[in-house]
Amino acid sequence: MRYTVFGEKLGASRDSIFIIVAFQLFVLVFALALSAKITVYVPSSPEARACSRIITMRTASDTVWITERAKSVGFDLCGVTSADKFPELAQAEAWMAKGYAGEMNYLADGRRSDPKLAFPGTRSVIVCALNYNTPQPRTIDVPWEADVEGPRGWISRYAWGTDYHHVLRTKLNLLLVAMRERFDEAFEARAYADTGPMQERIFAKHAGLGWLGKNTLLLNQAIGSWFFLGAILTTLELNPSLAADEAPPPDLCGSCTRCIDACPTGAFVEPYVMDARRCISYLTIELRGSIPAELREPIGRHVFGCDICQDVCPWNRRAPVTQAPEFQPRTFPQDAHAAEPNAAPNELPPANGGDTRSIQSLLLPRLEWLAALSEDDYKAAFRNSAIKRTKWHGLVRNACIALGNSQRAAAAQSHGRIIRLLEGLAASPNSAISESALWALSRIQ
Repeated sequence: MRYTVFGEKLGASRDSIFIIVAFQLFVLVFALALSAKITVYVPSSPEARACSRIITMRTASDTVWITERAKSVGFDLCGVTSADKFPELAQAEAWMAKGYAGEMNYLADGRRSDPKLAFPGTRSVIVCALNYNTPQPRTIDVPWEADVEGPRGWISRYAWGTDYHHVLRTKLNLLLVAMRERFDEAFEARAYADTGPMQERIFAKHAGLGWLGKNTLLLNQAIGSWFFLGAILTTLELNPSLAADEAPPPDLCGSCTRCIDACPTGAFVEPYVMDARRCISYLTIELRGSIPAELREPIGRHVFGCDICQDVCPWNRRAPVTQAPEFQPRTFPQDAHAAEPNAAPNELPPANGGDTRSIQSLLLPRLEWLAALSEDDYKAAFRNSAIKRTKWHGLVRNACIALGNSQRAAAAQSHGRIIRLLEGLAASPNSAISESALWALSRIQ
């Protein structure tokens, strides 16, 4: 008869099996009593190679060390959870079946439902959060009147500075280096900076970092929702941040529906459920073709992403801000390819007479500048930027829609230039750009 002890099959007599099990249990209890790490030596089956396999189960002190080390390399939150198939992971399939994902076919990747498929051998998931809440005003607080330089648009706060994927990856790799120095046994690990087939926010919830809000984002009672999530999948057997009998943080959204009520395009089907096809972030970033006509006006001045459901969230009222230079709004000389982007000041661009002609900023960028970018200038301006995701034709399309929504554009001194610019774009071979330019002309001429 064959038995399984700690995951290994043993081909031996029953008495031998019981002796081995009793010895291992003794070692286990003794080690737990000493609150030390537990190393269990499990012989391989006779059919396998003649060597021993070492399984190391880490204790709470190791998890505490990982959390503290993560904060020392710049993360604001860190938690550890097991690599389980949590119930929320299975909900994605039904969500996809309803068509809510739109053109985001990568979300159908089966590995997203099981971390052990994303990285074979995974036993634990380390989730880290990085605050990107810079001190600039929110979407709902900025003046939208056109200044002498013409109407301005809105780029989501997370994309103002350096590409967050690079920032996250660097910090995750620093944490991995430290882990390899601390843990003496060999282990495998893979870092995902919002780049892999996994649902980080679900693992973050079960690692104790927050709850899933009605706007579908992870919310944390101390720092709100202005943070990026990155994860490390590892073969290490780590002690979870939450005890076995401890539930994830409770849902503190209560009866609040501010995020749902404030969404201009009605993207929330119901609390906790989003139809991404109506989300401004999807429409301005992921959608490759023309934006549906009925959603163009509600988009307003947004040219890349949207922050409204976070702007109105009460949990973000007192969210801490960061002065990290990599997340401050980029500034450029007007000739976008003439120089590398610089860090920007923490105030709005000057308006109503202020001279902005020598500089461009990703905080309230001039729509005329964005719409007029050539593809080469776009590539130069947004090198190492998350805005690359929408591609040149997507950004120009979005700028055209935003110009069409600039009700006071006709009063700006730049009105004539904008009309000529849109007329030129209306002849673009790219159908999404030409259609958007024609729509904008019909609105502001």
